[in-house]
Amino acid sequence: MNFSYARTLKLLLRTMPFLIFRLLVYLGIAVGWIIITAIGAGIGAMVGAVGGSTAAGATIGGFIGFVACIGILAFLRRYLLYMVKSAHIAVLVEAIDGRTLPAGQGQVKYGQQAVKERFVEMSVLFGVDAVIKGILKAFNRLVVRVADFLPIPGAAKVAKIGNAVVNSSLTYVDETILGHNLRVRSTNPWETSRQGLILYAQNYKQFLKNAVKLTLGVWGLTLLIFLALVGPVALVVWLLPVTGGLVPLLLTLCLTWAVKLAVVEPFAVTAMLQVWAKVTAGQVPNPEWESKLQQASRKFGEMGSKARDWGRRHQEGTAQTPSAP
Repeated sequence: MNFSYARTLKLLLRTMPFLIFRLLVYLGIAVGWIIITAIGAGIGAMVGAVGGSTAAGATIGGFIGFVACIGILAFLRRYLLYMVKSAHIAVLVEAIDGRTLPAGQGQVKYGQQAVKERFVEMSVLFGVDAVIKGILKAFNRLVVRVADFLPIPGAAKVAKIGNAVVNSSLTYVDETILGHNLRVRSTNPWETSRQGLILYAQNYKQFLKNAVKLTLGVWGLTLLIFLALVGPVALVVWLLPVTGGLVPLLLTLCLTWAVKLAVVEPFAVTAMLQVWAKVTAGQVPNPEWESKLQQASRKFGEMGSKARDWGRRHQEGTAQTPSAP
């Protein structure tokens, strides 16, 4: 591992105001999710009572409410990436680099302002993030052998599972590339992200070995959180006048999701930010790996065009700004 568990925890504690902010945001969403799921279950129970199956009606109604909230979360993803995840990464980068952090809620404002300065608009960050994800997956399909990263007997027989683990781990790699933008104080997020992808490519084995292990750890902790919550949630639902077979499971999933994103995933991201700082220290993008990325994904070439367009607009905007008298 290219990171320290103790230092990761210490860095997270330095960003405690932001952790509290994350917890409030995600628990607030989870509570809304639970309420909508419960309302769906209640309506379903009333409809089911007409047909003589209250529990079945509650389950169906609760499931419909649960799925409807997933659609709402997809809509909120841009906001959460812009105002919560990336802003926290901005603060974590400062902590890793040994800089002084603002106290209290000033930490949240600092992180959000840093993201706005680097990416300007929510749509830019979301667009850069989506392209990074696509290029990472394309590159890994070209060069990654899953058996190299899953040290278990007969790994080739579970290649599909292995690929799922590797692809899931890329979310932490993609967030470290966003962190690279914030660390170097990027004025052109497309070009800096492009350089970050090259740095990833030339060190991909080290990044993936850390990311895969962290992903498995996150999944394991998430399962433990789910098992710890399912009993109390089932008890609360059992005390209510209307119950449904799957309703406790759905409500537990809501709370587990919130705790995972608020507490567990920040640990993995902090660890990967340490890996990035350690592995890429003193490195410059290698043209050989740039060529391999271009072969792996045409989107990588498009990033170069977007970077040139961004730079040209920035120069034009600077030229049009009147100088101070």
